[in-house]
Amino acid sequence: MATLTDRLDLLLGDATAAVLADQFELRTAGDLLRHYPRRYLRAGSLMAPEDLASGTHVTIAARVVEADIRPIRRDPRRKLLRAVLDDGRNRLGVTFFSPHKVRHHIAVGRRGLFSGQLGTFNGRLTLTHPDYLLLPESAQARAGDGALLAPGQRVQGGGSLARMAEALQDSGDGLSAADLDRALLPIYPASAKAQTWTIMRCVRQVLDQLEPVADPVPQDIVARYGHVSLDAALRGIHRPSSEGEAAAARGRLRFDEAASMQLMLARRRAEDQRGKAPAGARRTGAAVDAFTARLPFELTEGQQQVLAEVRRDLEGAVPMRRLLQGEVGSGKTVIAVLAMLQAVDAAHQCAMLAPTEVLAVQHARSIRQLLGPLARAGQLDGAEDGTRVTLLTGSMPTAERRRALLEIASGEAGIVVGTHALLEDAVTFFDLGLVVVDEQHRFGVHQRDRLHGKARAGFAPHLLVMTATPIPRTVALTQFGDLDTSTLRELPRGRSPIRTSVVSMPDNPRWVKRAWERIVEEVADGRQAYIVCARIGDPSSEPASGSVSTPGSESTPGSESTPGAAPPEPARGAGGADADKAPQPDANAAVDVYDKLVQGALSRVSVGLLHGRMPSAEKDAVMRRFSEGDIDVLVSTTVVEVGVDVPNATVMVILDAERFGVSQLHQLRGRVGRGQAPGLCILISGRPAGAPSSARLESVAATADGFELARLDLQLRHEGDVVGTAQSGRTSGLRLLSVLEDEDVILDAREFAADMVQRDPELTRHPGLAEMVSTVEGTERGEFLFRA
Repeated sequence: MATLTDRLDLLLGDATAAVLADQFELRTAGDLLRHYPRRYLRAGSLMAPEDLASGTHVTIAARVVEADIRPIRRDPRRKLLRAVLDDGRNRLGVTFFSPHKVRHHIAVGRRGLFSGQLGTFNGRLTLTHPDYLLLPESAQARAGDGALLAPGQRVQGGGSLARMAEALQDSGDGLSAADLDRALLPIYPASAKAQTWTIMRCVRQVLDQLEPVADPVPQDIVARYGHVSLDAALRGIHRPSSEGEAAAARGRLRFDEAASMQLMLARRRAEDQRGKAPAGARRTGAAVDAFTARLPFELTEGQQQVLAEVRRDLEGAVPMRRLLQGEVGSGKTVIAVLAMLQAVDAAHQCAMLAPTEVLAVQHARSIRQLLGPLARAGQLDGAEDGTRVTLLTGSMPTAERRRALLEIASGEAGIVVGTHALLEDAVTFFDLGLVVVDEQHRFGVHQRDRLHGKARAGFAPHLLVMTATPIPRTVALTQFGDLDTSTLRELPRGRSPIRTSVVSMPDNPRWVKRAWERIVEEVADGRQAYIVCARIGDPSSEPASGSVSTPGSESTPGSESTPGAAPPEPARGAGGADADKAPQPDANAAVDVYDKLVQGALSRVSVGLLHGRMPSAEKDAVMRRFSEGDIDVLVSTTVVEVGVDVPNATVMVILDAERFGVSQLHQLRGRVGRGQAPGLCILISGRPAGAPSSARLESVAATADGFELARLDLQLRHEGDVVGTAQSGRTSGLRLLSVLEDEDVILDAREFAADMVQRDPELTRHPGLAEMVSTVEGTERGEFLFRA
């Protein structure tokens, strides 16, 4: 008898095991049985009239009930074979134009698999010259028809299924025609070296040897949620006798996948809650009240609700672990400032971690402007209850860095804003009470823990992580199940609408010219604009071929971008590289576009350039000049994606928009329309209007609902990105569970995990569950969840 941990080479032989390991990293019986069928061939189920249409590719299991050779009407010298298939529920006509090749195979009474594209003939669905695999009938089955097949009847095939038929002739491989003569035939993820029938045979051999599988989930839990046992699920998903058995197996295995993640997150949450946080009770009449009084606007109802949740957490001795998500421009920064001031009023320090230097500088500047005298403690014009806002980045001059480190270590700086430089060993806080992480997807648990370790001994700081990329509820429960979630959906009053248009450069080069003209018009009205490019470019290089057309330039309109030219700076979101297959030249580079525009279409306005390779002082100077209105148009890369707040900017042009993901496009356009004037975002695509990427761009243009776009983004990216495997190419272990579609399963698993960890925090009494958690922690999925 075999167990799930037994090696495949001992069960299947060295040669077969080596192929499975090489092709799919399957090394144990458990690995193989977790290589689930991707679908089943069901007799008749694919022939339901309401599901089929001409042009659909189908594979059906059916019996030949009519077969005869007849001449072609238009050319009687030529003949064809017409047959009728019956699956027990429907009949389908089949035509073969080479009857001499198939007449000995396609005979009345034969049963098999037929695969091809549906067409119509005389108003009826039909298959023309399908691939086929015909099965020899068992003696028992044929006896009912009054005849027996001759002994040694061979499996016969044609087209793409001929190779499968040839493989079945070798009776020594452990697979027989009886394995295919099933109501539900499993079809596996396969390769040329390990085809589906090979995997089918291996699975059957392992299941024949497998002893009953012990269930890691307590029986009362299995019964509570109406699931079958793990043993029944593993056998039922590979060799189901009915659709109900297959569905029950998938339901149990989905639950296990969700439970393994939720158990890991629940244990992490429980560990966090065992820590002691520096309590931050709100002080009446201190900095929080002074700041609230000087705000030039009223908080929205959503902001007030979220602020109440954050304040309640900060007052407790249990470390806050809260995710604050909200639409672009929904006012998350104000919530963060109020939270930090509450900690400052309680004599604690705050650290705000930003992913880029541009964003860190912008945050420091914005917070100082919002606080006014409250940010100038110790200065003549500083408020009595104020504090000091200190910036720390990796590229600061030595003298500035030394001064910042001293302010942090002495406690003089109540609010510290910085990049990854805050994580360095040299940074010592006097009394760290709150950590705010902006754009949390750019950081991970290990990096957050580095800041946690900078609190006073015996204490864990409160944590508030923020994202401007809305997250569907099920994804939040899957990725951030260790965090409480607060959501801001409404925009502050007075925020202007943003209109989005899509322009295909190959189809409408004149519209590109009109985009530049619109920018000039906006500048003439006292407004500003962004032009965003997918890559930086090299100042010493020649302009990219097919680059954006500007008056006076010799470039050819109709740029297309190439999937291989990924942006040097992080590009988040699905479809960052276009899925279109045609060859593409390089994307427009910021350096090249800047040079062309200042000499051409935008020669009469002030144009600035901003990208990630510029020295920090130069980036800061450009951003400051743009914020103050000295620069009319900013040509940049995605460094302006988040956190940049210039209310006077009303137009954004995104070049090679097909290179960006849905969420990233939504983030970028959120930089305009932040003032009183309406915003305009122009998505210029290097692809024709009918290209696959066009639908994605039109979706962005059709709605400003970030939550709807976030769901679309994840649908386009598929589940791999949700658990962090899409870029690595490694397996996630997430095989059946859909974090977008299986909300009920995730909620059941979350409830189960919370209850189980409360009763058995270390899972010492449930070693099977502990093994499930350790298995997840050892995969890319687990690594991603610890980074997320």
